[in-house]
Amino acid sequence: MLTKFIIAAVIYLAILIFLLKRTRVKDKTTSNYLLGGGNIGFVIGLFTTAATLFSAFTVIGMPDFFRTHGIGAWIFLAVSDTMMVYGLIRVGEILRRKARKLDFKGMSGLMVSTYGSKLAGYVAFGGAVVFLIPYIAVQISGISIFLNAAFPDAIPVWSWSLIIVAVMIIYSETGGLRAIMYNDTLQGLLLFFTIWVVGYNCIAHFGSIESMFDKVASVNEKLLSVPGPKGLFSVQFFIISAIAIISLPFTQPQISTRVVIMKNSASLRKMAIGLGVVAILIILPTMFMGMYGAVLYPEASTQDFIGHVLLYDQASGIAALGLIGLVAAAISTSDSQIFALGSELRSLLSIEDSKAVSLSRIFIVVFGLLALIFSIVSTEHLVLLARTSFTGTAMMAPMILVGILSAKKLTLLMPIATLFALLTFILSKLGVFPGQILMLQTEIILFITLAISAFIEVVLIKKNKVTAIDS
Repeated sequence: MLTKFIIAAVIYLAILIFLLKRTRVKDKTTSNYLLGGGNIGFVIGLFTTAATLFSAFTVIGMPDFFRTHGIGAWIFLAVSDTMMVYGLIRVGEILRRKARKLDFKGMSGLMVSTYGSKLAGYVAFGGAVVFLIPYIAVQISGISIFLNAAFPDAIPVWSWSLIIVAVMIIYSETGGLRAIMYNDTLQGLLLFFTIWVVGYNCIAHFGSIESMFDKVASVNEKLLSVPGPKGLFSVQFFIISAIAIISLPFTQPQISTRVVIMKNSASLRKMAIGLGVVAILIILPTMFMGMYGAVLYPEASTQDFIGHVLLYDQASGIAALGLIGLVAAAISTSDSQIFALGSELRSLLSIEDSKAVSLSRIFIVVFGLLALIFSIVSTEHLVLLARTSFTGTAMMAPMILVGILSAKKLTLLMPIATLFALLTFILSKLGVFPGQILMLQTEIILFITLAISAFIEVVLIKKNKVTAIDS
């Protein structure tokens, strides 16, 4: 398999180099380097957005999630993705128009413009850094450990991490956002093909989908219902998860940037609908993989289970292709997120464009090195932050949505409330602050607090201003 993996890796790198030459930006400005020219069509928009959403952790994490907690995950993912698509269509167009009117350079800069204060931008940027860097780090670490398990005598784990980060930085620094988007398209197609081949093989092992579920029921019937064998799928879990997923297009800077630079409204709508379809088609085979593991490897560790379902139980050619797909997914998602952090930093800078872009490029390298260091010295707290990355960034959703949707002059209520929520959420995950108060999880309480703050900002403060004017 090592020989086939090397051949597949060389072919993949050759395609990346070809795409890089076709998309390389010589004049590195905010518009053509950080925003990819600001005019992308439906097909590239769909695949680049899907690739940033569905990382290597989709292939590794979701099958194990289904194996451990059952098919209840399918219910909330299907409903949440549908709601995300609806929100992307309705709010995405408003964001797109407002961003272009205000000379969009990044969501952090847009928040500065809408709230009239640097604090809003710093909160948006700080939240993105705090939750995305650990997520990137653990993703790199997970793939490196997996590659080391596949080829134990090749190179150390940290060497795999170094190679992945080096490819990410070189590709991002050289090609800019447009090169990343073409890489996303390549990765998305590769991941889609690989995951369905593996998913089909998992079904074929049982003969049919019906036989697969019958076998799962005989092993552990609770896997086929909610709240699942470990009781995870509670009402509060569904609410928190749904909010996190619905908020993704506006709280994850690598996605919001792609929303803004869509060519027109029709392309945005097609991209949103296509994204919902792709989401279902990518997650569905991970459920087949999870059910396969629930029957054959119910007590195995995550690494052993994924090793069998992706490597040892597959033909060597498919296994090698699966490894390339995992590495490609890790690189595609991670470089998009690191590059987005650089763009967010640039949006906060009020200096000459060439100097701002140069500084952003330096920090793209810095963010990549931080992710590399954290991936090598990963701790339990970093893993915890990575697992709750989407929920953490979702804490910024009320502030960002108020900023996008409101046409009036805003106060600092939402930035201050969001900063408080982010700090409280981090402390609760680190064990300093309780994770549950009475019957409610801390996340639910924080979302309620932010919703009340948004209501006060949008409704009550507006009424008070009208009353004051009338007086």
